[in-house]
Amino acid sequence: MDEVEIATKTESAYRTLRQDILETRLRPGAPLKLGAMREAYGIGWTPLREALSRLEAERLVMSSANKGYTVAPVSLEELSDLTRARRLVELPMLAESIARGDEAWETALVAAHYRLSRCTPPVENPEELALTDWEERHEAFHTALLAASTSPWLMRFYVQIKDQLRRHHRVLSIAPALSHARSGARWQDSPGFAALREALALEPHTALMNAALDRDADHAVRLLDEHIEFTRKVFLATDLEGEAT
Repeated sequence: MDEVEIATKTESAYRTLRQDILETRLRPGAPLKLGAMREAYGIGWTPLREALSRLEAERLVMSSANKGYTVAPVSLEELSDLTRARRLVELPMLAESIARGDEAWETALVAAHYRLSRCTPPVENPEELALTDWEERHEAFHTALLAASTSPWLMRFYVQIKDQLRRHHRVLSIAPALSHARSGARWQDSPGFAALREALALEPHTALMNAALDRDADHAVRLLDEHIEFTRKVFLATDLEGEAT
């Protein structure tokens, strides 16, 4: 196998594993046994090890001498740090985007909001396809909000934070319902369900869009700050510290 072929296979392995980690098909904290992964994914030893090394550099995978590779865990501590980082990056980006956005930005934002409004939130339908569809439309809305910001570096940081948070959002959309099903309790009657429904509701997104379109940056930043905190509130309400890792 020549170097070009190895590089191509490594890139393919990296992208496949990364997608499965972000979408929690590879669960947080799960061991990544090289032999089993090589068989399941049809990946050679060299591309597999190099792909895992790249994912470790992104903090999506962890390794230790005793345990080998594992998917990075999800925890309240990690979520709190990501929430703080998101505030530092996203709030000034929104203020700049509102100040600089033109008519095309406004049109794209309204279109992204409309697409989000036509989608069933995963709290109502947690199936894989519905969850993926909502995630894509939700991310498109937030990206449209920030699209007039001019800093490529801040946008890179935003994308990195967003990818890390995606795993937390996935766990919060799926794990609590499964946990309640195993215990026989109704997930819909729990505080976690109420918190998740509030976090995924269209109304806060509509208010955020309207504040941005009205060029009320102070109000929009306050609304986004509250919106950013929703994920932590859901995590605390669902008591997932033990369940998610």
